[in-house]
Amino acid sequence: MKKLIYGLFVTLLAVVLTACGNDDSDKDSANKSESSSDDKTLVVGTEGTYAPFTFHNKDDELTGYDIDVTNAVAKEIGYKVEYKETQWDSMFAGLDAGRFDMIANQVGINKERQEKYKFSDPYTYSNAVLVVSEDNNDIKSFDDVKGKKLAQTFTSNYGQMAKDKGADVTKVDGFNQAMDLILSNRVDGTFNGNVSYLDYKKQKPSAKIKAIEGDEEQSQSAFIFTKKEDDKKIEDINKALKKLKDNGELTKISKKWFDDDVSEPK
Repeated sequence: MKKLIYGLFVTLLAVVLTACGNDDSDKDSANKSESSSDDKTLVVGTEGTYAPFTFHNKDDELTGYDIDVTNAVAKEIGYKVEYKETQWDSMFAGLDAGRFDMIANQVGINKERQEKYKFSDPYTYSNAVLVVSEDNNDIKSFDDVKGKKLAQTFTSNYGQMAKDKGADVTKVDGFNQAMDLILSNRVDGTFNGNVSYLDYKKQKPSAKIKAIEGDEEQSQSAFIFTKKEDDKKIEDINKALKKLKDNGELTKISKKWFDDDVSEPK
């Protein structure tokens, strides 16, 4: 009788342990599945206030050239996208802190940034222009800005250009704010890309501003990542960008926003 009871006890114990093991296995599988799902989400930092690249339309939907390019790339590589809107001058701090995987915000490629970050292949090519009021006759070239007040974001390539040329820089959050300061005669001008100027004139054709062209090297903008980012992910993004260029989708997105192809060098 004791042997029978002991046998039943051992059998019951084995069943319980097996059930617990299966439960743990199920939890592990669920956790792995959840982790895999998280890994397929691309968390992207962007301003959301920088038209026509990243901004909110009349229905308060996040849209723009950079947003369309990001969404197209994510679709190609099988990722979902989660956007985290951040002011430009806090953008790199957010990337460094791991708040997002990459930035999609017309980030210009320069030597200083390349030393600290990784970049994708470029998806925008633009020429720098100096935007001033229509009746400004004092500034005729880029070199005339020494001692003049220019409105710039401090951490942009154009902000650095203004400093390098001896301008007195007034900090702004973006291009539209710079335009407001120019039109109210509180600053003399601003450096930015020709695509930003052309879009502003398209939206506000009566704005009394003009663009002065220079001989600066054509700038390139790309997605930017920390040095810790997996090279395979960046490689996949570059392959997606190439495919979008080859099949004409990137040109289509560009012409939607600029009536021109800014995705290729000129």
